[in-house]
Amino acid sequence: MDRLQAMTVFVAVAEEEGFVRAARRLALSPPVVTRAVAALEDRIGTRLLHRTTRSVRLTEEGRRYLEDCRRILAEVEEAEEAAAGSHREPQGRLSVTAPVLFGRIHIAPILLDFLGRHPRVSVRTLFVDRVVNLMDEGLDVAVRIAHLPDSGMTAVKVGSVRRLVCASPAYLAAHGVPQEPAALADHRIVAVHGVTPSPVWSFRAGDGEIAVRTAPRLEVNTADTAIAAALQGHGLTRVLSYMVAADVAAGRLAVVLADYEPPPVPIHLVHREGRDASARVRAFVDFAARRLRAERALG
Repeated sequence: MDRLQAMTVFVAVAEEEGFVRAARRLALSPPVVTRAVAALEDRIGTRLLHRTTRSVRLTEEGRRYLEDCRRILAEVEEAEEAAAGSHREPQGRLSVTAPVLFGRIHIAPILLDFLGRHPRVSVRTLFVDRVVNLMDEGLDVAVRIAHLPDSGMTAVKVGSVRRLVCASPAYLAAHGVPQEPAALADHRIVAVHGVTPSPVWSFRAGDGEIAVRTAPRLEVNTADTAIAAALQGHGLTRVLSYMVAADVAAGRLAVVLADYEPPPVPIHLVHREGRDASARVRAFVDFAARRLRAERALG
């Protein structure tokens, strides 16, 4: 087995966290996969994986080597695609990351339609509520809902979302509708870590900003849990508009303090290849950008 094949095997073992799963993914036998990684470690002269009877974990050297392997294999694939003329025809594996709810609501349907149009493309998703390093995780495209710092990445703006305070009509009928941010002190608050990581909620007032310290009655770590609590009348919560667009449109939730909303948060599709992006990355970014810009739930 040559070095590139061995690198491919090592990446599969690291990503699948096991030799048997990696063998299944690569259509190889487990002994072949085990021998390939062992030979790679012998050639390099260091251990890349910690092995136990139940798990396989990367060593520190293995983590660094994994990043290099992903970069090298991606460059080889791009070179082969360009030489074969497939830089114009989407093919190969596309990896996309997005926040969990945004991925489920918006990105998954787009990916399914994209696969239907491009039969030579396969897709891997990573929907998580954290900022993912594209290089470290071996990913092609990320959805970023934030004001982006300067970086070497290519970013395509596809819309924006609002930060809404909302509650069920039943809760508001029982406890009243807050008319200004200071009135939040008299209400039950459901706080989401990650969406509002601090008890202080900021609002826009004219040309300035006001900050209100809340005292959450319920703190959760996922937005869907907070939305479920709000739907059941447990209080006011603050989430991004796309998360509750359907509930607001159906009247299950009502938006309050709209006159005090802070500026919208931009949504970008981010990728790292720039103008040299592969056909599959360029095709997906163009396809997804058109679809997302047409979404009524996105500002």
